[in-house]
Amino acid sequence: MTALVTIRIQEADFDIAQEIAALTRDRKDIGAVVSFSGICRDSEGSEPIAALTLEHYPDMAEAEIARHADTAMSRWPLTGLTVIHRVGRITPGENIVLVLTASRHRQAAFQAAEFLMDYLKANAPFWKREERADGTKWVEAHDHDDAAAARWTKS
Repeated sequence: MTALVTIRIQEADFDIAQEIAALTRDRKDIGAVVSFSGICRDSEGSEPIAALTLEHYPDMAEAEIARHADTAMSRWPLTGLTVIHRVGRITPGENIVLVLTASRHRQAAFQAAEFLMDYLKANAPFWKREERADGTKWVEAHDHDDAAAARWTKS
């Protein structure tokens, strides 16, 4: 069977169970589905956050995510994957991102999901602004996210 790859960037929320069902529908060759969902927190350290606003360049973001999805599909024996990333204003408790990977065996699904999430966190072309009581602040990249993404680079 052909692998199913779904990539969406959207303002609307998503339903994780529906996305898993869509990825696995009529597939008998899937033995593992790994999911990662990122959710907006209400604080960063001791600083309360009222909301996040995520911005992107649509064509660039979609092309970059697709390129990394292709890398995951060629690097691991996946039967499918889904990446959904929200943009716009997101409040605490709301979904931000979903990564689903499906394969015959769990190890490939876990590794591919981790690879994709590390890329999304460190390098995907999204810009995040936090709303706080004292105003707004752009979120800078974190060294630990860069280090996590760098471990997937082949020497």
